[in-house]
Amino acid sequence: MTTVRLEAFSDAVVAIIITIMVLELKVPHGTHFGDLAPLLPVFLSYIVSFLYVGIYWNNHHHLLQTCKEVTGSILWANLHLLFWLSLFPFAAGWLGENHFASVPTALYACVLLMAGMAYYFLQQAIIQAQGRHSVLKRAIGKDWKAKLSLLLYVVALFATLRAPGVAQAILVIAGLIWFVPDRRIEKGLIAAQTE
Repeated sequence: MTTVRLEAFSDAVVAIIITIMVLELKVPHGTHFGDLAPLLPVFLSYIVSFLYVGIYWNNHHHLLQTCKEVTGSILWANLHLLFWLSLFPFAAGWLGENHFASVPTALYACVLLMAGMAYYFLQQAIIQAQGRHSVLKRAIGKDWKAKLSLLLYVVALFATLRAPGVAQAILVIAGLIWFVPDRRIEKGLIAAQTE
């Protein structure tokens, strides 16, 4: 199987996730800017979650460009990732509706941690299918960005016990690390074409 069907399916799921997240934004019952104030926490959690989903979508696209064929383990690893991404609307909604309280922040950090691990497992499934000398393996190297973000999610999860605000700042920083486009895979694909 080629990656075309896998990419199309994944793109559709991501589009649905974003649609569900935006539906969490309720229209206020007033006509003044002040009527928007109670929606601010929900809107902020939507923005952060939208950016995270966008980051995963972008990197997922690059990841699948390194795949020559899709194996069963890649299909299951991809579904595992999509499962955790599908929990973003729930986690973001609960976080925003409860004004960034400790337990919803912990759940949000847990969902981000599990999505990060699922992405890592997908990378490993692709590398295993393509071999140790695959374009992906050469491109990501030791993959410090993925390891650092997983560490930040764990630190944020524990920080929610004492300081939810610190945990939320850590989660935003982890997202910002990936917001800067990761050009490693693009460079790896270009290098592979010139060999």
